[in-house]
Amino acid sequence: MDFSKKTVADVLESLKRNPAFTRNVTEWKILPAQAGIYKDFPSDLSPELSKILQKRGIGKLYSHQSESYEWVRSGKNVVVVTPTASGKTLCYNLPVLQTLLEKPDTRALYLFPTKALSQDQVAELKGIADVLEQDVKTYTFDGDTPADARRTIRSSGHIVVTNPDMLHQGILPHHTKWIKLFENLKFVVLDEIHNYRGVFGSHMANVIRRLKRICEFYGTKPQFICSSATIANPGELASKILEEPIAVIDKNGAPGGTKHFIFYNPPVIDQKLGIRRSVVNETSRWSQIFLQNGIQTIVFARSRLRVEILVTYLKEIMRKAHKSPDLIRGYRGGYLPKQRREIEKGLREGKIWGVASTNALELGIDIGQLDICIMAGYPGTIASTWQQAGRAGRRQGLSAALLVASSAPMDQYIINHPNYFFEKPPESGIIDPNNLVILMSHLKCAAFELPFKKDEKFGPNVVVEILEYLEENGVLHREEDRFYWTSEIYPAEEVSLRSASPENFVIIDTTRENRVIGEMDLFSAAMLLHDEAIYIHESRQYHVDRLDWDRRKAYVREVDTDYYTDAQLKTNIKVLDVTDRKTTAAGEKAWGEVSVTTVPTMFKKIKFHTHENLGWGKIELPELEMHTTSYWWIFPQRYEVLLREEGLDFGEGLYGISNVLANVAPLYIMSDPKDIRSVPMVRDPFNKRPAVYIYDNYPGGVGFSEKLFEIHAQLVQAAYDVIRKCPCESGCPSCVGPMLEIGEKGKVSALQILEFELGR
Repeated sequence: MDFSKKTVADVLESLKRNPAFTRNVTEWKILPAQAGIYKDFPSDLSPELSKILQKRGIGKLYSHQSESYEWVRSGKNVVVVTPTASGKTLCYNLPVLQTLLEKPDTRALYLFPTKALSQDQVAELKGIADVLEQDVKTYTFDGDTPADARRTIRSSGHIVVTNPDMLHQGILPHHTKWIKLFENLKFVVLDEIHNYRGVFGSHMANVIRRLKRICEFYGTKPQFICSSATIANPGELASKILEEPIAVIDKNGAPGGTKHFIFYNPPVIDQKLGIRRSVVNETSRWSQIFLQNGIQTIVFARSRLRVEILVTYLKEIMRKAHKSPDLIRGYRGGYLPKQRREIEKGLREGKIWGVASTNALELGIDIGQLDICIMAGYPGTIASTWQQAGRAGRRQGLSAALLVASSAPMDQYIINHPNYFFEKPPESGIIDPNNLVILMSHLKCAAFELPFKKDEKFGPNVVVEILEYLEENGVLHREEDRFYWTSEIYPAEEVSLRSASPENFVIIDTTRENRVIGEMDLFSAAMLLHDEAIYIHESRQYHVDRLDWDRRKAYVREVDTDYYTDAQLKTNIKVLDVTDRKTTAAGEKAWGEVSVTTVPTMFKKIKFHTHENLGWGKIELPELEMHTTSYWWIFPQRYEVLLREEGLDFGEGLYGISNVLANVAPLYIMSDPKDIRSVPMVRDPFNKRPAVYIYDNYPGGVGFSEKLFEIHAQLVQAAYDVIRKCPCESGCPSCVGPMLEIGEKGKVSALQILEFELGR
């Protein structure tokens, strides 16, 4: 392969000498190499396993691997919390394999958050299991498993490796075919448990309730072994999902190489409007220095659209350098499984030099030893940022992580407060297993699996009221003190663990012959697959000729355009119930249930590279209605009068505060910006006063708004700091929003309102 002779160290040194780069660096931190902490093999570890480990170059265990082994062998549930590439796999493989050698009838169930990860991780496990003298059968069970292989797995699989979706739809509803597994189930492994937060985590907690219910029916009580990236509350999150006490192992004993962590803020190109150079352009600009030197680089972006734009730009860079554009690939949800496996293999083998990805590659999928991680925008949480940065430097050599800030207020807060990032613990994972929409979905699934007793608990609560409601609606049938499933519908097929909406749109390319190229969830489809949208897939552009809303299909054809599209959304909110309400320093805050109606109204055509607006078009789609939970801040009527007397505009200030709150809120909750939405109302129909609503962007809510209600004072202070410290004159994308959208008085009006609340 034609690699340049420049090393990572050479390129970093050249960047240090480049004033165009260094003058925009807000922090250049060198994280020193860490020495490993080692322990001898446990005294009860079989000589056979010891030999296999030594053949694989493992002469001792890391301290956290040893501690995990001891706790698991003593019968405790554990969660291991250490960084990427710290050998967490052995933390569960070792005690499971040792128990299997001692008791060959033992069974273990391994759960990985994605199918790709489960297929990837089973390779290492099989590598050990295949050379054991005792026959330990390890199988992957997912949607790609052939029918004849499924029978073998059900009857003789010692370790069954799968994902939550398959457990939910393919194993639990058919437990009578898995009697051997459930009668002997000793261990359940949950890898990457930090991913089970928000909607996914709330679903997962209910899947575990169903699993434990079936195990109890077969007379077993499995032990749980979990692993997690660094988050603030791993023990709390794991115990909420499992509803069991759990021991936390969080002292990392693995060695690590030196890592440069660089914070880069794109330069301001319009001082008056506070507009910075595009994060996409800056990311591609600095990525090319590494890529053209043959240094394997991963670029993370926040959205599917941004990934595809970056892939487009990076392929252009390679063409100009007379290198194959195939050295650059994209990777995100919506790509078909075969395409993803091909990209993963290309990275491992070094045939792909650069990949632009959403957080889909944040997980521990084996993509080999990458040297550089560049993040196009703050990933949304401290935990995710460390997880993405950990994808570079998986061996003990020198590596670097570069965070390129966008103009979003949250990015600007982080990039200008590096100590906040490096010194603050990561965020907490939040779930709500008793969200009524999610709970009822899984009660249906559980009733299909086994009849419910009248006084039976599902989680901590007796659920007879919901069972009676389902009986009234003809879903369940009651005989004496038991509820039986009666509907013809197979309930698990109707429930998606990944979203509140089970419906996905299929994307069909009609360029040459009709073929499926991807899929998309209901809410995203309205924004990205409307008629005349430009849908981008692996840097290829497709024009959406027709969105068949009723049949959930989008028909697209390949085109070559110089623009992409961005849709705008109109939202209305109606309060259904107030759960809690309190006075604040100069107003009120509330939390409760709301009905949210959304509809995309128009789209803009935005030119590649310059990002100028080339025109717009109407979107005509039905409204989507959702019941969820919201936190809202109610302002005194007198604020309007006070601002008017000072020549300011209350409405502009309110819109500015709404923008900032929505952007700083994810700093305090482990959520993506898309998980919550903010809506300002100059005259709220419910309160008859001005208000700003921040709601959970999922039916039923998952606990985000309740947490925001509790930390209202911190949110207000953070919003004030972001606006006050922003160098723009009258508002910009880095604080209240662009002056052209908010108004000339938006920034100073927002500051004045926040000062009232802060007592200034």
